[in-house]
Amino acid sequence: MFSPVISLRTIEVTVPAGKMVTFISDVHLGYGSAQADRRREDLLLSVLDSCAETSSHVFIIGDLFDLWFDYKRVIPKGHVRTLAALHNLTARGIPVTYLMGNHDFGHYSYFRQELGITVDAGDVEVHINGTRLYLCHGDGKAHGDTGYLLLRALLRNQVAQWAYRWLHPDIGVWLASRTSHGSRYHTAVKDYGPYDGLRDFAFARIDEGYDLVVMGHRHKAGMEPHAGGYYINLGHWLDEGATYGVFSPDMGFQPVIVPPLGGAEPV
Repeated sequence: MFSPVISLRTIEVTVPAGKMVTFISDVHLGYGSAQADRRREDLLLSVLDSCAETSSHVFIIGDLFDLWFDYKRVIPKGHVRTLAALHNLTARGIPVTYLMGNHDFGHYSYFRQELGITVDAGDVEVHINGTRLYLCHGDGKAHGDTGYLLLRALLRNQVAQWAYRWLHPDIGVWLASRTSHGSRYHTAVKDYGPYDGLRDFAFARIDEGYDLVVMGHRHKAGMEPHAGGYYINLGHWLDEGATYGVFSPDMGFQPVIVPPLGGAEPV
């Protein structure tokens, strides 16, 4: 229950010639002022529109929303443009796989039933044209995260979530928002020390035979080589220079910076 890895699902992805796989994390829609959040969503929509033409699969590696908790008949207000863009991808036959983060773990059925998106509570192993990838948000992977693992086990417990959904949505979403703010503050001020647990976790997976380990959560974009593989952190979208990643069998993995006015250019 308190393991850094909740579960591990394996999927096969075939990338046709001329296409790529896109990885996005830590957009945190709903965070900050309405104006800043609108700009952030505009940037995301430009990327998702591009994915409709260039991508054969899209992976969301957690914290797309600063808060997500859907009830049986109610979902959080706002960001209908993003929901429509995601539905557009699946309607065009482009699979979207969504790994829960530490802010947007409150999924029930909406994304699966209404948008056709697979939502994973745990980690995912992906085989892409002979390349083996390990995908996870990264929460609970840092050294000394025992307290968070206890909290995660409580917040994601099915009985606890069932009871929570009996709260009026206005109250439930407000309380979840307070938890989200506390989680983000914990991540921002956490001292990762001289040994970054996310990197150590990634290196251990590479030692097991994975070629690429792709994470978010840390809000620090980068690619670190290790034993013939790479630990990749996708960064975040909370200020200028939003980042994400793409992978193609011919070019491998490439980090991408989203310019402020939209569009995207490889680093």
